[in-house]
Amino acid sequence: MAMKVTVIGLGYLGATHAVAMAEMGHQVIGIEADSKRLSALQEGKLPFYEPGLDEALARVIASGKISFKSGHDEDSRDADVHFLCVGTPQVTGSYAADTSYLFSAVDALAPYLSPTAVVAGKSTVPVGTAKTLTERLSKGAGFAAHLVWNPEFLREGTALEDSLRPDRIVIGVPSGDDHSEKVMRSIYEPITNGDTGSPAGQTPFLVMDVATSELVKVAANSFLATKISFINAMAEIAEASGADAVRLAEAIGMDARIGSLFLRNGIGFGGGCLPKDIRAFMARANELGVGSAVDFLADVDAVNLRRRERVVELAKRELGSLTDKRILMLGAAFKPDSDDLRDSPALMVALKLAQAGAHVVIHDPMALHGIKDRYPQLEPIEDVFEAAKGADIVVLGTEWKFYRELDASKLASVVSGKTVIDGRNALPYQSWQEAGWKVIALGRNLENA
Repeated sequence: MAMKVTVIGLGYLGATHAVAMAEMGHQVIGIEADSKRLSALQEGKLPFYEPGLDEALARVIASGKISFKSGHDEDSRDADVHFLCVGTPQVTGSYAADTSYLFSAVDALAPYLSPTAVVAGKSTVPVGTAKTLTERLSKGAGFAAHLVWNPEFLREGTALEDSLRPDRIVIGVPSGDDHSEKVMRSIYEPITNGDTGSPAGQTPFLVMDVATSELVKVAANSFLATKISFINAMAEIAEASGADAVRLAEAIGMDARIGSLFLRNGIGFGGGCLPKDIRAFMARANELGVGSAVDFLADVDAVNLRRRERVVELAKRELGSLTDKRILMLGAAFKPDSDDLRDSPALMVALKLAQAGAHVVIHDPMALHGIKDRYPQLEPIEDVFEAAKGADIVVLGTEWKFYRELDASKLASVVSGKTVIDGRNALPYQSWQEAGWKVIALGRNLENA
């Protein structure tokens, strides 16, 4: 059954979710306070890069299933579900999550909330946030509001696929609120019935208490971050002992209890979720008096940051002083198929190299916009071969397919030094070696490979 929904906050999560809801056949009103972002969406343009989402946005605009506004009006009163998708960034000078945007969002929604509408939080929040939000929303609306928690599990690069064909749907519902559970089951019927491409009846629909649903996202991200930092810690040992961390990951990943996903060593994780989420988790655990339960996450974070420093050390080992050396950084985004620079390991390595005195030229297929203004110490160049001219060393920071398929011989013909540091263990190193390159890959001894 088609329903009417609002999606509040149209950043990466909100815009993707709004388009997905419209693709499912629901009537969607997107609410966005940022005028620049709002104007772009009204013109059918995404304010970020996400494969396939721009085409989907065009489809739902043409179908009349979606509209965008700067704030609530009378149309919001008829909505069956209001999705909260505003950001919860890290507080400056603290590990804690800033939930102020969420509280502002419910304050703005309260006057337009109907007694039967369900408010569904999708933002990543510290456990306990939903309870406080419910109290505030109910006070503003003048009646007991229905608020549930519906965490998101999007991966940048496959966000629309993850929205329409998720591996699970999680709903945190207050005890006894059968109405909210019924509404949320109805809103996701296109997925559970198989209308979006998932096999009918095969997508798990997990209903649980609200506190547990709040914990699901941060616990999942903490586990994934731990897995990445574990293999990076093993890479440190491999480098010291002459072992091969890639073959190690292959071997242990075959154990069904461990699995191979997230076991690629390199310069670590980044983006707008994993780093801030594990830090916010530590902060919330301390507030609850159980900080020691997640003390290990501080080491997870430290290992992750240390791998970025390792690339700088390797560049110094190869070049001696980095002063006035020309270094080409391949990649700026935190992961391929994204233009997201938030906490990007590639970008952080580039900045550290520049801080050490190098002239850093940076290339990325999608993420060069804004670098010149925000990071004047870096030189962005759109043509990779132009960027490579005269480079003393090349560093791979983001594992774009474009770089994996790069003509290593052609690149070798324009650089000054034929050394590449593969920070992602992504390059076909044998073909690069055949083209005359010295390949240095984190956690590996390729000379003996």
